[in-house]
Amino acid sequence: MRSPWFSKLFLIFGPRLPRNWLLLCLICILVVIALFGSSPSSAFDSVASTAEPQIYTNYRRLKERAASDYLELRSLSSGATSPREFSLCGRDRENYVPCYNVSGNLLAGFKDGEEFDRHCEAYQEQQNCLVRPPKDYKIPIKWPIGRDVIWSGNVKITKDQFLSSGSMTKRLMLLEENQIAFHSEDGLIYDGVKDYSRQIAEMIGLGSDTEFFQAGVRTVLDIGCGFGSFGAHLLSLKLMAICIAAYELTGGQVQLALERGLPATIGSFISKQLPYPSLSFDMVHCAQCGIPWEKKDGMFLIEVDRLLKPGGYFVLTSPAIQQHGSSLTTKKGSMFKPIEEFTKKLCWSLLSQQDDTFIWQKTMDAYCYISGKQNAIPPCKDGQDGQSYYQPLVPCISGTSSKRWIPIQNRSSGSVLSTAELEVHGVRTDDFFEDLQNWKSMLRNYWSLLTPLIFSDHPKRPGDEDPLPPHNMIRNVMDMNAHYGGLNAAFLEAKKSVWVMNVVPIGTHNTLPLILNQGFAGVLHDWCEPFPTYPRTYDMLHANGLLSHLMSEGCSMRNLFLEMDRILRPEGWVVVSDKMGPIEKARSLAAQMRWEARVIDLQNGSDQRLLLCQKPFLRK
Repeated sequence: MRSPWFSKLFLIFGPRLPRNWLLLCLICILVVIALFGSSPSSAFDSVASTAEPQIYTNYRRLKERAASDYLELRSLSSGATSPREFSLCGRDRENYVPCYNVSGNLLAGFKDGEEFDRHCEAYQEQQNCLVRPPKDYKIPIKWPIGRDVIWSGNVKITKDQFLSSGSMTKRLMLLEENQIAFHSEDGLIYDGVKDYSRQIAEMIGLGSDTEFFQAGVRTVLDIGCGFGSFGAHLLSLKLMAICIAAYELTGGQVQLALERGLPATIGSFISKQLPYPSLSFDMVHCAQCGIPWEKKDGMFLIEVDRLLKPGGYFVLTSPAIQQHGSSLTTKKGSMFKPIEEFTKKLCWSLLSQQDDTFIWQKTMDAYCYISGKQNAIPPCKDGQDGQSYYQPLVPCISGTSSKRWIPIQNRSSGSVLSTAELEVHGVRTDDFFEDLQNWKSMLRNYWSLLTPLIFSDHPKRPGDEDPLPPHNMIRNVMDMNAHYGGLNAAFLEAKKSVWVMNVVPIGTHNTLPLILNQGFAGVLHDWCEPFPTYPRTYDMLHANGLLSHLMSEGCSMRNLFLEMDRILRPEGWVVVSDKMGPIEKARSLAAQMRWEARVIDLQNGSDQRLLLCQKPFLRK
């Protein structure tokens, strides 16, 4: 039923204007009401409570949504029978990562490392085009061979940059024609990594690195991971090591680790917290990672403390540090007191030092952080220890009052969470295991559907035989709305050789602590913004219920699909499950992305639909 003011508008202008123009006017009016409809007092209170970033974010999202609706209406008014396909971006955007613009950040006044940080607030609306692969791009070699040999044309690293690198990991790589190889035949590389891993285990009192899991170490944050050899070794021990490194113009560490099929994401805590809740990791590792730990009054070390679980370990390997007596010094001879002093304030104990490697253990006693005891840094106050999504670094200790303050040494030795552990996360045992059983069934359905035979016109590369089923095609998987991590658990149960980046969207129930506690990789993310990774880094994207959530948040689905296309490899797969309305809109966008798409009715009496897509290999 039309409102009186709309009826008057239609009577006055209806005979003269097309219906699509009236719809456009209506959308503009609704946007204005959304922007200015709040009362003056509530608007003043909002500003007074330092909510300016939230106001800006809401405005930006409304603007993007209005622009998206306008484009759809313009397409309808032009008489187009089907949406126009997106064109390919220019060659200058082959390695484009939104929210990371070093030159633009420098012009905006960011410095001292902050120019390499993520600044989505200054991010201009992306171009409506598809990021194309480089000229020499090839489909990655299948796992596990692809862990040791990659195509050099798939990563943005030049021969000169490779040869000038000084890190041990880079020097041990071999550049051969069009490939980068991590040779293990001569026993040098992997024996070196194994020796290093075994040394760390012995330094924390274990007999071998095979005992990490039993000692409570399951998730490792590897800061500045080089090119992932340490993480690759830990994965062979069934430990989840997540590489995190700052954005690099040349792609560098994160891009190459992902190309090898290893978990990695772009991240830096120069000025902001990483997108993980407190008490997330069992070990934080830094081997020549370039972090100036002694700077910013120990703020970087405080962030490591926030991320570590009670009893967790901080491993620092740096040839610039030595120990003389009871003090740490640099090789230049000057006292390296800031690290020494702050580790005491953080209630860490120095377990051991061998060669250039130091290991500290975080206290298991939350009371150690009471102000005055050991001159400790005080716990965070209410409101300072909330959901950490790129919040500013804070000079206080997080997690001391959390129910999740449980030493890693006290956790259950099995891979399945106990009832007590689930209760800590506010999850009923029946709900958790019912969810897991559902995902086991769903994964079997996915695997029967995810074969090239589902598309009669599946694109084949010249000279290729018919493609094999996807169990040999998929390594890097992203679950864009992970919930409890059930899809990840189902992959493990089915013994699929994949790893999953479990993404917990902002605005949903924060289940990331539960996901990490299972030993899985995960991260918090706002899907109204681009994801912090390089192009072409995932083989499969999965989203269950995400589209409905984003539509309720007012985000642009068009921008989401452009972002999905950016991070998906050529010939990669997309699996989207949602209600019929969002799926129909998604199918239209999939056509604009030039994806091969099929909608499947789940035939369970509901309006749930499954959208299966495959991205073609486009060069021009």
